[in-house]
Amino acid sequence: MINTEENWKTTDLNPDSLWLIDKRDSSGKHENNYHGNFVPQIPNQLIRRYTNKKDTVLELFTGSGTTLYECEKLNRHYIGFDINKDMISHINKKMIGTKNIHFCINECDVTNTKKMSLVMEKVLAHRKIGAADFLIAHPPYMDIVKFTEKKEDLSNISNLQTFIELFTLSMKNGLTYLGKNKYFAVVIGDVYKKSEVIPLGFYVMNSIKQNFKVKMKGIIVKNIEGNRGKLGSQGIWKYRALNSDYYLFKHEYIFVFKKEF
Repeated sequence: MINTEENWKTTDLNPDSLWLIDKRDSSGKHENNYHGNFVPQIPNQLIRRYTNKKDTVLELFTGSGTTLYECEKLNRHYIGFDINKDMISHINKKMIGTKNIHFCINECDVTNTKKMSLVMEKVLAHRKIGAADFLIAHPPYMDIVKFTEKKEDLSNISNLQTFIELFTLSMKNGLTYLGKNKYFAVVIGDVYKKSEVIPLGFYVMNSIKQNFKVKMKGIIVKNIEGNRGKLGSQGIWKYRALNSDYYLFKHEYIFVFKKEF
């Protein structure tokens, strides 16, 4: 499958299952000012491959606005959710003057089915569309980085089972408003807790497969060379790893699915 806007002979869309990205795109409105934000190249690749201009992208965790800025660049409409009021305000200020797309970021806990439904029904009716064309989710990796002090924030959950249950609920709420036979992607990494690797990505992938009628279309591994937390300190991290029994995380997963319900 290739987006109708792309020529397969000249496109830089990457169909490989290994994405080696040397550094994050810092052009335009992108900033590296938020722990946990992902490189813009990820939503750029996914949006271009699975949507067309004027399609609508739904994002469950807006974060620092990375996906929104790519939507603006690529002429895709955007519906986002987050519970960080201050970050939403910051993003909205940066989007002042935008005229080529419709966008909204809703302050809402995506595990709150009733509230999210009310917001989505209102937005879809206003836009006069039946559903979103693509969904992307880049959730917190449990409590590795805490984004707010709110109890409903997934980044405050340390228990694996609780995290998976609530994340799955957020996906159910989001997938309700994704069109049938449309695609969605989850960007997730693993965590290291109590001297053990917790394969969070695999738990998330398995939960989606077990709870929704979907087809898995891709398992992409992306390196995180030069990520914010390790910039300028590769030597000390290597030293610590070699003097212990663990390996350094330099990967994230991008799971791509096709919704069949």
